[in-house]
Amino acid sequence: MPRRVDHELRRHEIAEAVWRLIERGGLENVTPQQVAAETGLSARQLADYFGTRDYLLLGALEILTADAQRQADRRMVAGDPPPDLREIVRSVLYELLPLDDERRTRDTIRAAYFVRILTETGFADVSESTDPPPEHAITELLDEAKRQGEVIRHVDTTTEAALLVAAAEGLKSSVLLGRRTPEEATALLDHQLERLFIIKQLPTLHRIRNARR
Repeated sequence: MPRRVDHELRRHEIAEAVWRLIERGGLENVTPQQVAAETGLSARQLADYFGTRDYLLLGALEILTADAQRQADRRMVAGDPPPDLREIVRSVLYELLPLDDERRTRDTIRAAYFVRILTETGFADVSESTDPPPEHAITELLDEAKRQGEVIRHVDTTTEAALLVAAAEGLKSSVLLGRRTPEEATALLDHQLERLFIIKQLPTLHRIRNARR
């Protein structure tokens, strides 16, 4: 009896091959022929799963983002006892940073897609639908913290959420480029959270100074 193929698993294996090729040579050097050779599949089998090269690249991006979200969800619920609102906001922001090998790989691969996302509608649409910025979630968390008296009353939570996400995105690039360490990046984000939250303040300025020594 022929062995049954787990099609979702096979799609994931193909996506992983695309990621490896991107890490080795960049997005534009990824071809269906290379992916077929990397996976041991024929070009016809590969086309059955993803169709054209563009769909192959788009599919790999979608799977990468879905994997990242699942990993983020696992990290978010791993704490015991459950984290407070400040820690939840902090965790959401930390997911935007390349703080370990898994997230560094993810962010390096995403960076390889950047020009196509900027210039091609199809890639931009996939990026928007699969990788939305977490500003809305952070705004809701800050609103709830404000109601509970944990955030300064006069704070515009929508603006602060946008600034926090923009800061995290900028810090991501600086860490990937080696201009800042992960410790410096997280200390800077913690410093911003100290401006907003009334309780449980951390000595982050001391952390920043120590990280730069």
